[in-house]
Amino acid sequence: MTTTATERDAASPGPESGAAAGPASPPRDTDHFPTADGRGRDPLWSRGAVAALLIGTAVLYFWNITANGWANSFYSAAVQAGSEDWTAFFYGSSDAANSITVDKPPAALWLMALSVRAFGLNTFAILLPEVLLGVATVYVLYRTVRRYFGPGAGLLAGATLAITPVAVLMFRFNNPDALLVFLLTLAAWATLRAITSERRAVGWMTLVGVIIGFAFLTKTLQAFLVVPFFGLAFLICAQAPIRRRIVASLAAIAAVVVAGGWWVAIVELVPESARPYIGGSQTNSFLELTFGYNGLGRINGEQVGAVGGPGGGDMAGAPGGGMWGETGIWRMFDSESGGQISWLIPAALVLLVAGLWLLGRAARTDARRAALIVFGGWFAVTFVTFSFMAGIFHSYYTVALAPAIAAMVGMGGALSWQHRDRVAGRIPLALAALAAGVWGFVLLTRADYYGDWLRIVVLAAGIFAALAFLVAHRIGKRWMTAVVLAALVSGSAGQLAYAATTVNSEVTGSIVTAGPGGMGGPGGMGGPGGMGGPGGMPGGAAGAAPGSIPGGATDGGAGGGMPGGGGGMGGLLDASEPSAEVVDALSADAGDYTWVAAAIGSQSAAGLQLATELPVMSLGGFNGSDPSPTLEQFQQYVADGKVHYVLASGGMGGAQMGGSNEAAEIVEWAEENFTAVTYGDQTFYDMTAPLDGAGE
Repeated sequence: MTTTATERDAASPGPESGAAAGPASPPRDTDHFPTADGRGRDPLWSRGAVAALLIGTAVLYFWNITANGWANSFYSAAVQAGSEDWTAFFYGSSDAANSITVDKPPAALWLMALSVRAFGLNTFAILLPEVLLGVATVYVLYRTVRRYFGPGAGLLAGATLAITPVAVLMFRFNNPDALLVFLLTLAAWATLRAITSERRAVGWMTLVGVIIGFAFLTKTLQAFLVVPFFGLAFLICAQAPIRRRIVASLAAIAAVVVAGGWWVAIVELVPESARPYIGGSQTNSFLELTFGYNGLGRINGEQVGAVGGPGGGDMAGAPGGGMWGETGIWRMFDSESGGQISWLIPAALVLLVAGLWLLGRAARTDARRAALIVFGGWFAVTFVTFSFMAGIFHSYYTVALAPAIAAMVGMGGALSWQHRDRVAGRIPLALAALAAGVWGFVLLTRADYYGDWLRIVVLAAGIFAALAFLVAHRIGKRWMTAVVLAALVSGSAGQLAYAATTVNSEVTGSIVTAGPGGMGGPGGMGGPGGMGGPGGMPGGAAGAAPGSIPGGATDGGAGGGMPGGGGGMGGLLDASEPSAEVVDALSADAGDYTWVAAAIGSQSAAGLQLATELPVMSLGGFNGSDPSPTLEQFQQYVADGKVHYVLASGGMGGAQMGGSNEAAEIVEWAEENFTAVTYGDQTFYDMTAPLDGAGE
């Protein structure tokens, strides 16, 4: 007896199959898999529930969003530039005059710049794409999990993602991570479609490649962390014959190269004189940026031009951990990252193992096992990379783990629930509930912000649910509803508290955290009073007097900054807001200059640029340690009348980790040869007013 291609496409088990079921269920390759109602559409309750989930997510992410101001001013300035100039838009330049780019590819900036072109330069326009990406990510994850495990599992996964603290933070923030996470989730969805479709496997895998390629243009090599297990799941579990699987895999690789490589090729082929300098690189090369500063340098910590490094600095998350915290298997659970992402990691791992065990005798092409491999592999590779990378690491990076954790909870929870009449199903449910309650209690104890009652409720709910799950086969339906609600409380109450704190706080700067933890109160290091907020480290440079150390050495008030290599961290973490007097001075006769000002470091320049909406040159890029421009180039700009002012201090301005010292030399040259003027609390050198005898 022969089978048709359509029948082969339907060979993946549906969500109601038993643990040892063979290949059977969906009638065809379609989004309408049989669900609990036995028909090809979801039951009515689930359609209302998913609408509530998406509306609730949108309300949560939009709530109080304008309180975040410019969020990360580094990217906001680039968005402003891209909204004014198409060349800046294409390259991701920090300013509309195209002196230097940001240290990432520009895909995330494109969305925000288009929004600003449509709605004007304001907080809402900049952050609108991030919120929409967050809601879309929740929906894509819901659809993906629902397709193979039913609507209940999809809703659990979607809701878990929506309230994850670091997701609440980053889907309201203008870093590239929001777009990256959306694209990775979309790639997981497309991978599973390729696995369950024999005839269209090549097309689906080509789409996966396109999505990953675009993710590369969002945050370079981080996009490739998911590739090994996406590819492995396809090669092992796909319904297509082996020859088609190989062709589809090659098509995906080719699509990645084309989708991610076209922009890189243009940047590398265009003469350096005809494009902005590539920020973050030391040789004006995007390839160097990709494989160096943003590539191997992130793993081994040898990032030329980066601030600090392994064993350096005094901001370590643990003794001996270096500037970016101690590496190791417990990094995702430590005081820096634990409250951001780890609430359900123990429970998710329990449910992942349980799901794989329950599907141990399923057919090779079982779509549910493929889904567990896709999301479990995504989690494993990303978790290990983040745990052991010695280079620059921020806790908000962990948002890349959020969809995988949420999916593991939804999928493993659904499989265990379906087998709650067996010990193999009840024990994972009990262990997951207990792990969520106990670890939630620990995290809330660390925070010490919500009082005793919340952590006690979380712990008690987890213990109660765990004990009840062990006897689930003897409990009636009404009591079982209470048990499930207790389990949900143990896993979500703490995260909801962190989410509420996040959306009701001002979160700005380069280093931000969700919830009440971190340095500086609500909003973490980027919140009010924190290292990235008003009065914190980055105030910096603002009030320094001529001849002072850039960034100063104080730690409070405008102009406060911590000392660092060649100039402290003033202006590195966040931009200060210039006074009206400064804005008026820089805006006067602005049309006569290409750049109304120049400042060490992108954040120092960003504050001036966002206030004036005029091009401000970032000397040395983000850290002030890129050789752009050189002293000779800057002197020529001044001779040509292209630069009006130089900010007297700001940013790092030193040769960190072997980077360039050109930015500091430029400010020193300006100090020695041009008149110092003070507007408000900021000092500039007027490049149109040389000192008597300058240059002699």
